[in-house]
Amino acid sequence: MTSIDPREAASALSDINEIARRVRQSTIYHLASLMLILWGALTFAGYLVTWLSPRSAGYAWVAVYLAGIAGSIAISVSNRLRTGVRTLDYRMLAAFLLFIAFGMFCGRLGHFGPRQMGTFWPIYFMLIYTVAGLWVGRAFVAIGLGIIALTLAGYFLIGEFDLWMAFVNGGGLILGGLWMRRS
Repeated sequence: MTSIDPREAASALSDINEIARRVRQSTIYHLASLMLILWGALTFAGYLVTWLSPRSAGYAWVAVYLAGIAGSIAISVSNRLRTGVRTLDYRMLAAFLLFIAFGMFCGRLGHFGPRQMGTFWPIYFMLIYTVAGLWVGRAFVAIGLGIIALTLAGYFLIGEFDLWMAFVNGGGLILGGLWMRRS
């Protein structure tokens, strides 16, 4: 039996920690990519309905949120069956619902018009992606800040805002999800 010196042991432990970090990040990115693509497609559809039929916008966004929550639960259950790791529990669902409720409260408090609400929600959601990215990976930060910047540019510079947001927010989430699949 051979022994290794403390320097070799420290190097081996460092390698193991780096591999574990990469596997954890890869797992997070895989699950997040599925969620981003789901929510991106639904968000794109929500903005498209809002642009084509503004009177139906309220119903469309309720449908987007319900389908998104149901889809997120389905992705989580599928992931748990595949990996044995629970990724979405009741606390996460409660946190998401509290997040939505707080956003609705802020929206009512601010007396936003449709364009302001169309700006508020993407920035509000992308703030969470950006903050989460500080812990789980730079891709979240890049996606969040990119969509925030394009949302603000559209708010101040673009006339057909809902159509712009379909591509910026919905398309941005889809592209971000596809990018994360490669990371």
